Amino acid sequence: MSLESLVRETFPKLRFRVYYFDPRVVRKLISTSVRQALEQPLNYARNYLAEILEPCVGKVIYLDSDLVVVDDVSKLWGTGLGGRTIGAPEYCHANFTKYFTNGFWGNKVYASVFSDRKPCYFNTGVMVIDLEKWRQFGYTKRIEKWMEIQKSDRIYELGSLPPFLLVFAGNVAPIDHAWNQHGLGGDNVRGSCRDLHPGPVSLLHWSGSGKPWLRLDSKQPCPLDSLWAPYDLYGQSS
Repeated sequence: MSLESLVRETFPKLRFRVYYFDPRVVRKLISTSVRQALEQPLNYARNYLAEILEPCVGKVIYLDSDLVVVDDVSKLWGTGLGGRTIGAPEYCHANFTKYFTNGFWGNKVYASVFSDRKPCYFNTGVMVIDLEKWRQFGYTKRIEKWMEIQKSDRIYELGSLPPFLLVFAGNVAPIDHAWNQHGLGGDNVRGSCRDLHPGPVSLLHWSGSGKPWLRLDSKQPCPLDSLWAPYDLYGQSS
């Protein structure tokens, strides 16, 4: 059963539309990453929302597919961006330098992109995006430019996250951390079990290499994977 058919069957009253993302748009720009899953073109579909969606769509909430929303999403929709293009939970205690190579930081031209900003890490799996501003300032092309540089100079090791950091870090509207309890999939290599961060939870996000559907299927789940199970449409249909 296709995803569209499954969603229509499970939520018969839900009004939605499916958009196709052509992987050829980005495939030649993708460089190797720390794990192969991060090299899949769909990881980069968020870069092209302004082109995929109709021009009349001025604002969107972008959510990764490895998460569960447990709060009223209208609260997230109501987040004010304060004139900025994107909003996301920020984590300024994280070691921002580790998201780029020594070659990047050793290049004065590249490193100067942050000279007038105070960049913080943010996870691109949960974002509120002003598509009107995105189109106005041509952010798709700006992201692609950094991906082209990466192909020749190897300035980062992760997949689709670093180009977003290069373009937006330090200019993000902060959103409450409850809206991205991320990292439940463990790190990008081992995918070890992790606990929730302290504080309230509006959204559970299995970012990292350990995906709950795979761990549940293999009968080797992490404790928090049980929170995913009731919402696993494919799991329930099998």
